[in-house]
Amino acid sequence: MNEVLEEKNLIKYFKSLGLEVNTTTKARGHLGFFLKNRIDISKNVPKHRVVPTLLHEFAHYVHFGIEPDIAKNGGSFEKLFGENNPLFESELLKVTNFVDENSLCVKLYEHRDRVKNQIKEYENIIKKDYPNFLRSKKFKEFEKYIKKSNAKYLLRYDRVKLLTGFFRRKYSILSVSTIEEDFPDMPKAFAAYIRLHSCQKKQKRISAKINKLQKYYKRPTELFARLVEGLYLDKEWVCALAPYSTKTFYDRLNSGYYKHLSKLIS
Repeated sequence: MNEVLEEKNLIKYFKSLGLEVNTTTKARGHLGFFLKNRIDISKNVPKHRVVPTLLHEFAHYVHFGIEPDIAKNGGSFEKLFGENNPLFESELLKVTNFVDENSLCVKLYEHRDRVKNQIKEYENIIKKDYPNFLRSKKFKEFEKYIKKSNAKYLLRYDRVKLLTGFFRRKYSILSVSTIEEDFPDMPKAFAAYIRLHSCQKKQKRISAKINKLQKYYKRPTELFARLVEGLYLDKEWVCALAPYSTKTFYDRLNSGYYKHLSKLIS
């Protein structure tokens, strides 16, 4: 990368290409955001992350010029690199993990592991009174009990507001976290089962979020943008992580395929 990459000069260059650049927005909740001829950089981006983020979004702009439907389909390696070699995804995921630690989903995996442990703990509590209990089968004793209890609502929601009295002017709050207070006569095993069920729903939500993020990070347009970002941050390391991808990238860059990007990358 060369001296053009100072923030002010970079923005000036982008604007000379007809791009609108904003650095005082919330960028729709992201660090940066690209849409057609507009680049938004969040006002909350740390100073040292502004240039990498600008380059990331500019890479989307360059890719958009090659594949106008990237917002819908995520782009393709065929258009970006001239072939669909599986090496691109495997190598560029390593680059992505280097550039963006959030792509590793470490906190989500840790959270899911904690929830798994909680599920096991509740299962052990239940088995003290019901040794034959299996999560994969109906808990008949519990189902018989729950039919006559308002606790049945906690199987769907972790917190419930129940309207009571004439004209429903009064209400009570039921919560998974206060089962013993709300239902003092409920057997311990049944309270544990409600919490186990709650944890299973939480585990499912976390897994869905992990899958969604992984799908997002594997989109060719995101892998390409983080490659450009990575080459600015540490070219030697990125080339070591992705030798085939970077060679292909530079071959196409030097041929003028990526157009305006060639001015920013030496």
